[in-house]
Amino acid sequence: MTLNKAMQQRLQQIANDQPYPLIFATVSGAHLYGFPSPDSDYDLRGVHLLPLSEIVGLKTGPETLDISKQLPDLELDLVTHELKKFMGLLLKPNGYVLEQLLSPLVIQTSETHQALKAIAPQCITRHHSHHYLGFVKTQWRLFTKETPPRVKPLLYVYRVLLTGIHLMQTGELEANLVTLNEKFQLAYLPDLIAQKVSVQEKGTLNEADISFHEQEYQRLVSELEQARDRSHLPSKHNAADAMNELLLQVRLG
Repeated sequence: MTLNKAMQQRLQQIANDQPYPLIFATVSGAHLYGFPSPDSDYDLRGVHLLPLSEIVGLKTGPETLDISKQLPDLELDLVTHELKKFMGLLLKPNGYVLEQLLSPLVIQTSETHQALKAIAPQCITRHHSHHYLGFVKTQWRLFTKETPPRVKPLLYVYRVLLTGIHLMQTGELEANLVTLNEKFQLAYLPDLIAQKVSVQEKGTLNEADISFHEQEYQRLVSELEQARDRSHLPSKHNAADAMNELLLQVRLG
């Protein structure tokens, strides 16, 4: 999944217009996952850097910035964390920030971004499975509470499960469902993805298929749990020292 040149430039301009310099900005959400609809919004995620004057004084700058834009032909959700906060999140079993950091849909980058990406593998542990197991339960609830059921939350269910299983098996993070299915070969996914990308966000599913997808959901949850139990990933990260050194380098020069 790539962005067209015009959209890339528009998002770069929005990133450049932020009140604090961005260490990186990447695209997350449906565009990263490989199934954007024609009317999907753009989820831009990144890290901003506060000046020392807004860190060491009594009046400190924002740790998180959340900006939404509704333009005639573009709906945008931009969330950035300050570098120290983002590093703290990376040192937890937090799949969200790993996916943001490692997204191939890069709008803005820097040497610090590349350094963070180099440290990222040291952050990954088998406990990241808890993130994906918890997240998928939420997505399944969203899917089952709607009548008629929508394709979008169901695709999120499969995306989360396959990302988690793949991470536990390989230590590599892959968020694109199309790419993941090249490995997992779930025969029903291409049709679901095609339906999502060809219609609007609220495309629905035949209710007769729910029992099948519930069985698949339970099967893949079990597979993720087994992948966690068999994983060769460490139980603890060893990235704290490298993160601290990088933070000091960025702050102090």
